[in-house]
Amino acid sequence: MSEPTFRKTGEAAVSESPLHARRKSRRIMVGPVPVGGGAPISVQSMTNTKTSDVGATLQQIAELTAAGCDIVRVAVPNQEDADALPKIVAKSPIPVIADIHFQSKYVFEAIDAGCAAVRVNPGNIRKFDEVGPQICKAATDAGISLRIGVNAGSLDKELYAKYGGPTPEALVASALKEARMFEDVGFHDFKISVKHHDPVTMVETYRLLASKGDWPLHLGVTEAGPAWQGTIKSCVAFGALLAEGIGDTIRVSLSAPPVEEVKVGCKILEYLGLRPRKFDIISCPSCGRAQVDVIQLANAVTEGLKGITAPIRVAVMGCIVNGPGEAREADLGVASGNGKGRIFIKGEVVETVPEDRIVETLLKYAHEIAATMGENEDGMGTGPVVMPLTGENLHRKPTA
Repeated sequence: MSEPTFRKTGEAAVSESPLHARRKSRRIMVGPVPVGGGAPISVQSMTNTKTSDVGATLQQIAELTAAGCDIVRVAVPNQEDADALPKIVAKSPIPVIADIHFQSKYVFEAIDAGCAAVRVNPGNIRKFDEVGPQICKAATDAGISLRIGVNAGSLDKELYAKYGGPTPEALVASALKEARMFEDVGFHDFKISVKHHDPVTMVETYRLLASKGDWPLHLGVTEAGPAWQGTIKSCVAFGALLAEGIGDTIRVSLSAPPVEEVKVGCKILEYLGLRPRKFDIISCPSCGRAQVDVIQLANAVTEGLKGITAPIRVAVMGCIVNGPGEAREADLGVASGNGKGRIFIKGEVVETVPEDRIVETLLKYAHEIAATMGENEDGMGTGPVVMPLTGENLHRKPTA
């Protein structure tokens, strides 16, 4: 199999939060992407194509990569999907994780296919007590990591009965049971997830798990819902945990196209100071002081600049109270009123235009500023550091 060429996604080997010291966790590798041990927090998503449709799956992986995704997971529910893995792994620009349930044979096939990691659910793998040690040996020999853990919807029946439902204590008990199964046979290169659909329960669960050991943690609000609702749930839960230094990799789960998950995940990290910011728009709320249609103006500017990835801050303001000040503080801004807009660049007024020319003028200046910033056209320069794959480290074992 030819060696996959992974795209470069960043420079820093470690990442600190401006809000709280990062929790100390051990580091594992997902292909060339480090997870845990202070490594920059990576963004994951999962394809919703049939994995057996190699072309469609690779196309979606390309779209996810362009949006800033660092690690991608693909479902492997049947043999046709397992057979497609070698082709997908060989051409994916980011590490591929195989998502395995029920059939342990697909775990071994995914490892043989060169997957960077495997998501294993010990709770539903048949005869896991027997095959678990074999999986650990195969993963160790291949130098790959695993993801284990539990979702609220797949909690072991005994633990469900003991704790009266998928409580934080029940979910953590399940995760600890799984962790011991792997550690008892000397395998430590895994991360853990303990997902719940309720943000409060999810935060309490991860806090409890974080206090029990140094495993790298995969954060997620499972079944978060449609885009609007799920985005709010994810922002609330991830914001609380990441602000406390808890979390090493994240997946936003939305009933929406996977690219939308990545966009939300990247922005969460940007606004928490955990990933360099890209394009950002500041606009005032609609209020009685506004002398222009701020909603229409902000939407038009956002749409016109949706392809910008340079770290430009654009202010779209509609009244004379906060408008001039906010416009001066941005890289590019407009203070609107009385049928015209004053255009600011780096605090200086460069032009005053009629209201019907505000959008086109802002777009023109934005693209000029982006060009001077050396805009990163592929939009993939702010993620976790990636270790280049060479003959020496292609099968490098993750470090504890």
